Amino acid sequence: MNVLVTGGAGFVGSNIAIRWKAEHPKDVVYAFDNLRRRGSELALPRLRKAGVEFVHGDIRSRSDLESVGTVGLIVECSAEPSVHAGYGDSPEYVIQTNLIGTINALELARRERAKLIFLSSSRIYPIDPIRTLPLEREGRRFQIPVGKSGIGWSRFGLTENFPLDGHRSIYGATKLASELLVEEYRHMYGLHTAVNRCGVLTGPWQMGKVDQGFVVLWAARHLYGGKLSYMGFGGEGIQVRDILHVDDLYELLCAQVEQRPEQSVYNVGGGLEVSVSLQEATEQCQRRAGRQIEMGKVSETRPADIPWYISDCTRVQHEFVWSPKRTVDVIFDDIFEWLEEHRSDLYPLLGPN
Repeated sequence: MNVLVTGGAGFVGSNIAIRWKAEHPKDVVYAFDNLRRRGSELALPRLRKAGVEFVHGDIRSRSDLESVGTVGLIVECSAEPSVHAGYGDSPEYVIQTNLIGTINALELARRERAKLIFLSSSRIYPIDPIRTLPLEREGRRFQIPVGKSGIGWSRFGLTENFPLDGHRSIYGATKLASELLVEEYRHMYGLHTAVNRCGVLTGPWQMGKVDQGFVVLWAARHLYGGKLSYMGFGGEGIQVRDILHVDDLYELLCAQVEQRPEQSVYNVGGGLEVSVSLQEATEQCQRRAGRQIEMGKVSETRPADIPWYISDCTRVQHEFVWSPKRTVDVIFDDIFEWLEEHRSDLYPLLGPN
């Protein structure tokens, strides 16, 4: 089978392409990317060594995508990934990349009768309803109290039934619109598709920054030096996200390729057991780096920030008999080991600046 991974030089795409090729050596695996993201050039030698064919192209260009040729599987990882994209600037790039790019990938899947796995985002859920959840402080984190629940939410996270009314950022809107298009193509053309609403994805080879990839950013600042700040919600660092190792995501994708999905969308994340607050992330990093760094405090909350998000993965766990294997400790161990091993390459990108 020929496999196309869009965004294939990015963090998620490169990891998926490399591991797929290792486990399916007879398949031709294409990593398609425009190399716009910081650090994506570091993926090229890794892809080449793994036997993955790199294709330099832009997901916004249908002709670029069609140049790949015949494919049997498309893993759509291309995106402008920042929820803050468009605030104070034109949203054109995020709309063109995340929405027009999806249409181009769907058209290729339709013509080739290819399977398509689409990586969506937990940020399709609207901001204000999440902010009004009954959160209370429990130690170093926000949490929903035991016994409280509502439509699509509980202490164990948000389900796919959480209400979608309200604003969610341009980024979130492009992902939700893409989901709707995937669903229409699925029904109209009988395509084999899966849409995964991912929480925070992380692991080695992620070029973390403030608005995307906070786990790697936290680890790199503690190991290489530099400043960090607890931003928003009083600057206490008690906001919470579930985190998912990219290898756990890969293992789910394999199951979704083999078994035709029964549902159209799935929440995919670490869940309550694999979640962390910023304070807890700081403690994880201090323990591994053996030192503390200066931690700022910014009380003001940015427009797209939310205080808490946990993926309730009941649907995907039951259908695919899947659950995350990598704990919070394993995730931080893997990231610190990678940062140490590749310090000379990574320091210019992730060190203090």
